[in-house]
This record gives sequence, structure tokens and C-alpha cells, in this order.
Amino acid sequence: MDRLHSMRVFARVIDEGSFAKAAREMNLSAAVVTRLVADLEEHLGARLINRTTRRLALTDTGEVYLERVRQILTEVEEAEAQASAATSDPRGHLRVLAPPAFAVHQLAKHLPRFREAYPLVTLELSVPGVVETVDENHDVTIITSTRQVLDGDFIARRLATSEVVACASPAYLDQRGRPQHPSELMGHEAMIPTYAREATFRRYVPREGSDDDSVTMVPPRPALSTIHIDTMYAGALAGMGIAPLPSYVVEDALLENALERVLPDWYLLTSTIYAAMPTRKYVPARTRAFIDFLVATFGGDGRDPWLAAAGCGAPTSGGGTPAGCAPHQ
Repeated sequence: MDRLHSMRVFARVIDEGSFAKAAREMNLSAAVVTRLVADLEEHLGARLINRTTRRLALTDTGEVYLERVRQILTEVEEAEAQASAATSDPRGHLRVLAPPAFAVHQLAKHLPRFREAYPLVTLELSVPGVVETVDENHDVTIITSTRQVLDGDFIARRLATSEVVACASPAYLDQRGRPQHPSELMGHEAMIPTYAREATFRRYVPREGSDDDSVTMVPPRPALSTIHIDTMYAGALAGMGIAPLPSYVVEDALLENALERVLPDWYLLTSTIYAAMPTRKYVPARTRAFIDFLVATFGGDGRDPWLAAAGCGAPTSGGGTPAGCAPHQ
């Protein structure tokens, strides 16, 4: 029995919450995963996991053992990283955790260039849902945060800033009209996140003497509410109404005129996207190469590269609507 491999499988089963999910993530059959954990329990002479039809639960022995296993796996990875630190060509397996929408609309289209530059690096991309902090089981975690400062024992590099903006299909806006002020949205079909109770629009360039540079609205009953960003995106493309969407999701649709930005002088929310990794003494060359690649790809500064690429960046203090965002006549 490859005990180290069995330890990795055991830890992944607990992380994923099921044998089947762990098998999919590790590209193994469910039978193999089940057998490896059973062999490990037989070798130790102790049950590690209590199995029921609904969930898995660690035994007391399993909890203690898992803590030591995680320490051992981390030490092995650091030893491997130290041994390969002098290698000029990054190589090995890289585990990346990312929010689904960012993985689909950004990472996927840029990864071929990384693969071409570093053919000895293989990638494992996990996209389970919202990512709020670093996962120590991954080499790199992509975090999207609205906070000014990230808290935690990890190292993070800024990739870019992304704004949430209102968008709709040109066909919908041709039929229902193009609002000129956030207050006019009350007469439109809307798609909003399930958790949203209100929406605050902020003007990019405050107007002297204006008292409405920030407008908070309570949306009427929406045409669609969901926490799934790509579902709102698909609804907007289909002409279902106006949706708040991150710039990194709508970049291509704006460039192709499949979506049009609504109220281009206003934005809803700004978030910062980071590439983060656990604090470790030795960082593999493949991890450094991947993070450097992401910073170079997205700019690494405080601007929104996706709206800029689509010609829909923030207006300047000189006034005027950004090119490519002018309302259709």
C-alpha cells in the first residue's frame, strides 16, 4: 500500500465530504477511493470514518489522525518544493481553487498560454462556489473580496479590480428603453442575487451641487433571483432584463455587442481579485510561475482591465460616456 497516497485520499474524502466527490476530484474510481481508505483503516487497526447513508463523520481517532496527516502532507510538499526550488523549469501538479464565474470567463481562456509557456506543469482546477479565504489544500486560491484588507495567514497578490455593472441585451433595451437614471430602473425587468435586499448605484464622477451621486433602491419583485452569476448572465443574454454582473463576466459580451452596459456613468460595487497561497517556507517554482502569469495577464493594479478592454471604463472628470458604452440611438 502506498501509505502517502492513501493519506492524500483520506484527507480529500474529508475535504469533499464524500467518497464519490473525492474520487471525481482525484480522477479515481469511487471503488478505488473506498478501498484505499479501508486499507488505511485496516493498517492502523482503527476506524477513521463513521459512514451513514447521508454523511461522513470522523471518529475521535480519525480527527487526531487527520490533523497529523495534514501536517505530514504539508511537510512532504515543502520538502519537494525545496528540492525542486533550484530547477529552472517549473514542473509538477498545481492545484488551483477559484470562483466558478472567474474560472469560466477568465481563467479558462488564458490557461492555454500558461500551458504553452510551462508544459511540465499540470493543472487541477476546483470551482466549488464562493471563495472567501485561502484553502490550504490548494497551491493557489483566487479570492474576490470587497474588503480593503484581507485577513489570514497567507500571502496574496492583487490581480485586478472588478466592478459590478448593470447590463442588458440590446434587443431588450430596444424594446423597453434605455434608462438614464437609476430611478428609472423601477419600470424595468430585473435580475438580482437572491441575498440582495437593496441596490446602491454610485456615480463615477460626482456632480457639484448634486444630492444623488449615490442612489439606493429596493428593487421590485425581480424577474429572476439567483446566487448563480452565470444564470443571471445567461438570462441577460436571452433578453430577460437588466442584471448586475461583474466586469470579468461581461467583458466578451460587451465586446461582441451581445450585452450593452446600462447607466455607464454609474457602478454598483467594486471588488478586488487576489491570487493567494498559504504561507510556507518553500514555494514551488510552478506556484510562483502561475501567480506571476496571472499578475501579468490581468495587470496587478487597481484598475478594471475588463471594462477598459470593452471600452466601458469609468468616465473621467472631464465628463462624457466611455467609448463603446454610449446608448444606442
